[in-house]
Amino acid sequence: MKKMDSKIKNDITKAVGLEPFANTLGIKLVDMDTGYAVVELFYDPEKMKNLFNRAHGGAIFALIDEAFQISCQTHGDIAVALNVNVTYISSPAEKTLLRATAKEVSKTRKTGTYDIRVTDTSGSLIATCQALAYRTGKPLPF
Repeated sequence: MKKMDSKIKNDITKAVGLEPFANTLGIKLVDMDTGYAVVELFYDPEKMKNLFNRAHGGAIFALIDEAFQISCQTHGDIAVALNVNVTYISSPAEKTLLRATAKEVSKTRKTGTYDIRVTDTSGSLIATCQALAYRTGKPLPF
């Protein structure tokens, strides 16, 4: 795997730190390299549970989407989601740290395929995802 350009890495890190949605949920960027990203979210049931008192799928999806979004941009051009298929495996325990790891499986000039997994602090699998991105070829705007 090609080492990530340090300017692109710094630019993405800065942009993610300023992203309103991720900041509202408390999603943090932990690691990033070419075609790869790791993000974390503290699952707070007071803010993120559904009507069955379990983790809301939207909170888990937001974590997945953030990892996907970041990993797609690591080549320095804008990529947008075409398809995201999530399988929810289990609900996390209350007040646990969730981690989403996105890995690029394949990349062409126009698309990228990603495998994303969400785990909790014990390593238990919470959700899996297969995602497809469209690569616009346009440079990142930041």
